[in-house]
Amino acid sequence: MLLRYMIYNKSLIKRRRIRIGDISISYLVKEAAPADHTVVFVHGFPFNKNMWIPQLEALPPSIRGIAIDVRGHGNSTTGHGFFSIDVFAKDLLVFLRKVGVNHTVLCGISMGGYIALRAHQIQPDTFVGLVLCDTNSLSDDNTAKQKRFDTIQSVLKNGKRAFSIGFVNNVFGQKALAENNAAVDLIKSSIRRNTESSICATLLALASRTDTTDSLRAISVPTLVVRGAEDRITPREQSDILVSGISGATYVEIPHCGHLPNLEDTTRFNMELIAFLDQIGAV
Repeated sequence: MLLRYMIYNKSLIKRRRIRIGDISISYLVKEAAPADHTVVFVHGFPFNKNMWIPQLEALPPSIRGIAIDVRGHGNSTTGHGFFSIDVFAKDLLVFLRKVGVNHTVLCGISMGGYIALRAHQIQPDTFVGLVLCDTNSLSDDNTAKQKRFDTIQSVLKNGKRAFSIGFVNNVFGQKALAENNAAVDLIKSSIRRNTESSICATLLALASRTDTTDSLRAISVPTLVVRGAEDRITPREQSDILVSGISGATYVEIPHCGHLPNLEDTTRFNMELIAFLDQIGAV
């Protein structure tokens, strides 16, 4: 039954732009009439909204889907240029109010998961469900901070092309690197569309993010935690913190995938997403 929703239909997806505060946000929307629920997708670093097109296409007819470009990524503008996860989360909340979304299922991957957790922390009543993909609630320790600082120096010295090659090799599982050229090319292109300054500013934002672990117990909405089994960036122990901290959270591990299971095994990811939406009464 679930497979009937997984139909490639780009005509349903529209590209739009809206002004909020000091920035212009670019987003994709798959409309539904009437829209019983809305799923909002937030990409990871340093990607953009296009990584969610396979999920927008797979949503059931009764569900509206939105995928945004985070400030300074994709086609969203940079604004003041001082990035933080807190700024990204508040941008998201203003965006949701501006487009008239009051209750949403929020799906974030990696950095998008940090944004989702912070947005829920600020304004929990906005959300009726969370999907947290290959992400965690912990702040960077000193070793992780220093690694990000070293990456900034490397980007400034060697440019974003060299950065994108190394990043892609680390972010995908071996199967995708060998067989899924479309996903690899999409991510390479997404990285190179960012400016060096935005990449560096976002690395600083990631290094300075707050720890949201203590607030996990306050999450009462249905939550799905997804992780690629071969993810070298988010270890299983970090996903376990989410599952144990969020009451009733469901954990799904997708085999043969790295940090981006929504692109590496789109069919399985979409099935898990739609099953979760069905479970919480969104389908």
